[in-house]
Amino acid sequence: MNALESPFDGWWAANASSSYCCNWVGITCNSSSGRIVRLQLPNKGLRGWFSDSVSYLDHLTTLNLSHNFLSGPLPSSLFHLTHLETVDVSSNYFDQVLPVSINLPALQVLDISDNNFKGLLPFGLCVNSSRIRDLSFAVNYFTGTIPPQWVTCSFLEHLSVGSNYISGIVPDFLLGLPRLQELALEDNEFITISGIGNSTSRLTRLDISSNRFSGYLPDIFHSFPKLTYFAAHSNNLTGTIPLSLSNSRTISSLNLRNNSLDGSINFNCSVMVNLTSLDLGKSLSYLSLSNCSFSNLSSSLKVLQHCPNLTVLVLTMNYYTEQLPADDDLEFKALKALVIANCRLTGSIPSWLNSLTQLQLLDLSFNHLTGTIPAYLGGFKSLFYLDLSNNSLSGEIPKSITELQSMISRDILLEEPSPDFPFFKNSNASGRGSMLQYNQIIRFPPLLDLGSNLLTGPIWPEFGNLKKLHVLDLKHNRLSGTIPSSLSGMRSIEVLDLSYNDLTGTIPPSLSKLSFLSKFSVAYNDLNGVIPTGGQLSTFPNSSFEGNRGLCGDFFVKCKENQDASKTPALDDDDEDEFYILRLLVVTGFGTGFLLSVIVLLVVPRIRGTDNG
Repeated sequence: MNALESPFDGWWAANASSSYCCNWVGITCNSSSGRIVRLQLPNKGLRGWFSDSVSYLDHLTTLNLSHNFLSGPLPSSLFHLTHLETVDVSSNYFDQVLPVSINLPALQVLDISDNNFKGLLPFGLCVNSSRIRDLSFAVNYFTGTIPPQWVTCSFLEHLSVGSNYISGIVPDFLLGLPRLQELALEDNEFITISGIGNSTSRLTRLDISSNRFSGYLPDIFHSFPKLTYFAAHSNNLTGTIPLSLSNSRTISSLNLRNNSLDGSINFNCSVMVNLTSLDLGKSLSYLSLSNCSFSNLSSSLKVLQHCPNLTVLVLTMNYYTEQLPADDDLEFKALKALVIANCRLTGSIPSWLNSLTQLQLLDLSFNHLTGTIPAYLGGFKSLFYLDLSNNSLSGEIPKSITELQSMISRDILLEEPSPDFPFFKNSNASGRGSMLQYNQIIRFPPLLDLGSNLLTGPIWPEFGNLKKLHVLDLKHNRLSGTIPSSLSGMRSIEVLDLSYNDLTGTIPPSLSKLSFLSKFSVAYNDLNGVIPTGGQLSTFPNSSFEGNRGLCGDFFVKCKENQDASKTPALDDDDEDEFYILRLLVVTGFGTGFLLSVIVLLVVPRIRGTDNG
């Protein structure tokens, strides 16, 4: 008690009325000898360290201090209590390395899991404690390999070393221990499993998940006639599922997800009569299958819709020239990101997308889609990234697109893919390189890319409401009308590309207020007038304005002195040809008239003179 940061109430109150500690909370004494045999204080909020003076507990058989806040090293004298049978100090903050010298001949249970222990696993443990049944070293910082001296742990039934940094080979003897029933090796750095077990093996649970196992899964499961649970997920295993596993009569739960297994899934269901849980990836959340030469998109989507946790689906560069399925019964309730880009898909944007109410990112770019952009997209409250570029979509831009809430406020919560999920996106629109890799959806800039289609109609003034939008790309369409001055409301815009359309009128001076603008183009339209100065507009090259014969400016085609360029109409090719013909006629007429006048002035007086003469 003196080593605790604050006195333990259960002892302090008892101490005031009685010095006989056998009456105190958590203490049990032998009725005849009066010596303490059990000290049990789990989950009591104890803080501080464990006093090194424990020699007075020389008759202790049970020590349980689990789920407290104790720290520091375990006292070395604890490992020399010859009567000690059970030790549970799990879920504390004990640290340091375990002592080399251990003499616990009566020990049967040792649980030091969920602490801060480090160093090597104690190699002499079973040498002096040959009757150990349960060992748990999980969730610590142990390194090194499985000690070869553990071959003497012939009474061991449960062994857990999960969530450490143990590496190397799982030794042969470990899986062959005669009484071992549960073996947990998950979340370490093991690279090879070489044990083969035997026909008398009692092993019922084996977990080797989240390690560095690679190569083929060994065909050893016929040696484990009692095995009911096997987990090997999140490794680098390849090849097919071994026959001894797919024909196991005892397996009830099998988890092999997140590996590189291939081949046919040939489970013998008439033999595997106890199988109740099979996980080969059906709990899939994030799936990227780009550039895999897949075919039959319709069937793929029908299968994937049955993955209820599927959040991110990337199928880019597959299913070439197929048709985007229009089946109304397709449903992906949890989907937040859908990318089926660069597949040359035909057809139109299907109505089943309307059910993807959680969608945050939609990319159907670089296909051959036709038809109109559906108005229902504007109702997606979380959609902040929409790329429909490089298709053959026609008609007007739905005004509902200007009502996308996440592009207005971006006040949404995102559940992201795991940090190791590679999410690639071509970044031609942002001008930041040929390819960006984002590991999180939230890293994508809020974007609306409808470029390179056949869209007509106006640019809606309501686009100015999209205050959180970073990229607006409408280039290479057939949009007409003027550029709305209200676009200055897009305060976060970085890329604004309106080039190669049929826009008329002037460039609104209000666009100079877009202080984050890094790329801007209105090239090849029918714009006229003076290019506004100030802000970012003065920093863009001539290529941002070329192809507009009516535009002029200080850093572009110089405006004539005192010229009100905003009133100078721009001429298209036909009008310009007519203008030159008219000018030719005028010039020709003027020359002819002048010549006739000269003839009259020179010839007529002479004629008159002759007549007078």
